[in-house]
Amino acid sequence: MKTAFITGATSGIGEATAIRFAKEGIRLVICGRRVEKLRALQEELSHHTEVHTLVFDVRDTNEIQKAIASLPTSFQEIDILINNAGNAHGLDPIQTGDVADWDAMLDINVKGLLYVSKPIIEKMTQRKSGHIINIGSTAGKEVYPNGNVYCGSKHAVDAITKGIRLDLNKHNIRVGAIHPGMVETDFSNVRFKGDKQRADKVYQGFDCLQAEDIADIIHFVVTRPYHVNIADLIVLSTAQASSTVVHRL
Repeated sequence: MKTAFITGATSGIGEATAIRFAKEGIRLVICGRRVEKLRALQEELSHHTEVHTLVFDVRDTNEIQKAIASLPTSFQEIDILINNAGNAHGLDPIQTGDVADWDAMLDINVKGLLYVSKPIIEKMTQRKSGHIINIGSTAGKEVYPNGNVYCGSKHAVDAITKGIRLDLNKHNIRVGAIHPGMVETDFSNVRFKGDKQRADKVYQGFDCLQAEDIADIIHFVVTRPYHVNIADLIVLSTAQASSTVVHRL
């Protein structure tokens, strides 16, 4: 039985991936900040597989290290790391951007990914085995108006993924990134700080990607023969041609 470690597991792509993995019998470490949501998900998924929860903020490296060190013996050997935790805050031109929003995006999307990865990678290199998937974004492949810092953070994820793959090549570890376009989750609700009307408009008028679509792709990636590494994958709905070109009815 393989063990997967999923950050940002309380909603969206992280939650959908945890559900898909559980149904396939993959042992899970699900992580997030919402204790009650994690417990409810653990109870649901425990009917399919073994599940352990970790509560931490990806911005706190000490908290992360303590949480990972506390894992029971049967969960300590992480075979699959899904770095999913991330978000967007605001959609403002650079001159009016909120510095607190910038800090949140860089701390969570970039530093958080690194903080979580380091202690897990250390053990993967000892075993000469493991699979790391970073959830990026099409914003890491192109820049769109008012996307400035968010796009910068996702470009960093893209570059860091490539760097990790180079560094871990000699250690027999698979490393890749999946870059979704618009996925109908809480993403826009967070970006627009609870303005549901504005958030809902992002996904109106076209058949948008769902979290389950990305979870299905993640499962496909991790179940390839070990000599196969899907290094970089962009996923769009049929109606979306780029970050700014979407055919709406």
